[in-house]
Amino acid sequence: MRFAATKAGPSFSASTGVVTKMANGLSGASKDSNAGKDGLDIKAVEAPDRLAMDDIFLEDTTGVNEEAVLCLQKGMPGLLYRHHGLRQPPRRDQVRAHPLLHPANNGGAALHPTDPSTPTLFRPLTIRDVTLKNRIVVSPMCMYSAECDPSSPLVGALTDYHIAHLGHFAVKGAGLIFVEAQAVQFNGRISPNDAGLWDHSPESEQFKSLQRIVRFCHSQGAKVAVQLHHAGRKASVTAPWVATEAGKRSLRAEASVGGWPSDVVGPSGGPENIWDGTGEGYWTPRALTVEEIQDVVQAFAKSAEAAVRAGVDVLEIHGAHGYLINQFLSPITNTRTDQYGGSFENRTRLVREIATAVRAAIPSGTPLFLRISASEWMEGHDVAAESGTWNLESSLQLLPLLPELGIDLLDVSSGGNHKDQNIVKVVANTNYQIDLAAQLRKAIRKAGAPTLVGAVGFITEAEQAQGLVQGSDEAHAINDTVSGPEATADLVLLARQFLREPEWVLNAAKALGAKVDLPVQFRRAINL
Repeated sequence: MRFAATKAGPSFSASTGVVTKMANGLSGASKDSNAGKDGLDIKAVEAPDRLAMDDIFLEDTTGVNEEAVLCLQKGMPGLLYRHHGLRQPPRRDQVRAHPLLHPANNGGAALHPTDPSTPTLFRPLTIRDVTLKNRIVVSPMCMYSAECDPSSPLVGALTDYHIAHLGHFAVKGAGLIFVEAQAVQFNGRISPNDAGLWDHSPESEQFKSLQRIVRFCHSQGAKVAVQLHHAGRKASVTAPWVATEAGKRSLRAEASVGGWPSDVVGPSGGPENIWDGTGEGYWTPRALTVEEIQDVVQAFAKSAEAAVRAGVDVLEIHGAHGYLINQFLSPITNTRTDQYGGSFENRTRLVREIATAVRAAIPSGTPLFLRISASEWMEGHDVAAESGTWNLESSLQLLPLLPELGIDLLDVSSGGNHKDQNIVKVVANTNYQIDLAAQLRKAIRKAGAPTLVGAVGFITEAEQAQGLVQGSDEAHAINDTVSGPEATADLVLLARQFLREPEWVLNAAKALGAKVDLPVQFRRAINL
């Protein structure tokens, strides 16, 4: 934290932890002082363990009765000085940036993380240089709540809604919070109201809004992840509730509402590659040129670099759910005959090039995840019999490539690449994605590879989540990755359950008997 003043400002001693206010001849070095007619009552109290505050810049502090809170960083002795007796706010010409004040928290962090009785779900997990306080992750969820006007400087930027939406997950204890999928190119959004990170300037609204999210989540002890994304042929549709209100499953976004009908792209083009097969809910894609594919690769890398500059801790490449990378992986949607189509090596070329470019663009200590659809569930269809399909065997074939690409964790999802997918017919229960994750993790560990695995899909209960990450010998190996025959994943990702139950982490801690830190604002109401 910095405190900067150009005239009659405060002085600060890092060695003693004392802040001295030099306005109107008043010194803040004493424990209790009163400024008399100026109404400045300065009180010194013990500093909290951590305090989050934006930088304060005062042009002129003379006669300003502002409330200012200063604190040393965690681990340093210090005093907290608060100015009371406010009579008037500072003038606009005196304050360039008003402080954003909120006590820092670390909700959801185990009070005794090395205690064998602490459930694995609430033990820290270190990936490269990033340590998650627990193994509970808010999965990326599109909110379709960004500005859609392409002429607005706010297009693609996160909004106050996202602060509220993502912020309360941070307050309530999630270890890692994914910002929703952020498009790396303008035409890579699903809808005109999607978030993006194609404007990499530190002065852009996309960058600054992401930075704001990161700043708040960090103050609450949570790490932040960005999912880099390109929708491909599933782009330029409306928000799902708009389609629902129109009585449709999907509704195309016309140019009049911010869509880009003529610039929807995929590995292959033409009416036969429309996602819904009818053209009523999705646009006809055109095939990307090789040059455009290279532009996409660089767009992922540049967006990754921008995200790190904004303070993001973890990056994920979105290669699932029928979006652009997934479209290239599947022989059903990729009918190219050049170096990006045909063989397994060619169809995986795009994801390999993107991962390589992203890894090179970010610090070595930044974790990189990859989300895939481990199966597109097309078994038994004529189109799959004719062209082949992407299934569990394909995903197993991908595994050996991940360490050399610098992928630290495989986020295992499924489906979304074809309208005729057979999820209901193929699987008998809601564990179908968890089962895929378990099989992939088993193969990874058998090969001795370091890749971690994340499980996602219908994870709703604390005991269920704990069972997925709990290894048989984990109680005696706190510093090891989750191990043992019972471990299905190294962390769990929840999406819609967090929408239903934002306090899921705290409820899970109570259900499992885990002693965790609580947000200071909640301690009067919650007893774990």
